[in-house]
Amino acid sequence: MKPPTIFVDADACPVKEEIYRVARRTRCQVQVVANSFMRVPPEVTLNVVDAGPDAADDWIAERVQAGDIVITNDIPLASRTLKAGGSALSATGKAFTERSIGAALATRELMEHLRSFGGGGGGPKPFSAADRSRFLSALDTAVQKAKRRG
Repeated sequence: MKPPTIFVDADACPVKEEIYRVARRTRCQVQVVANSFMRVPPEVTLNVVDAGPDAADDWIAERVQAGDIVITNDIPLASRTLKAGGSALSATGKAFTERSIGAALATRELMEHLRSFGGGGGGPKPFSAADRSRFLSALDTAVQKAKRRG
C-alpha cells in the first residue's frame, strides 16, 4: 500500500517543518510547490512554478490523485482537491470536506465582495502554537486515514 503524497501550497505556508516531520515518520512523499526557490530537505521535491496568481494551485490540481493530501489555505484549490478524491487541510489543521467546502467558497466570495467596497478587512488572526499543534494532529489523522483507504 502506497502512502499518500502530500502536496504543499508553500509560498505562505507556516507549517512546512511540521509537514516534513510527519512525512519522514509516515514515509510520505512531499511535493512542495512555490513561485520561487526555497530550501527543502533532500527527501522533499521542490517544484518552482511561474509567478502567476494560480500557477501553484493549477500545478497541484493537475497532479493530485485520490488519497493524496493537499496543504493549502486556498479554498478553490481545496475544492479542486476534494473533486479529485484527495484530502485538503488548512495550515491551522482545519479539514475541508464535501460538507463544508460549499459554505467556505460562499464565505470567500462574500468577503471578496465586501473588500471590493472597502469593508471586511483585517486579515486572518496571528498564527499560534495551538494552530501548529492542531495542524500536526490533523495531518497525522489525514495520513492514517489515507493509508487505511489505500
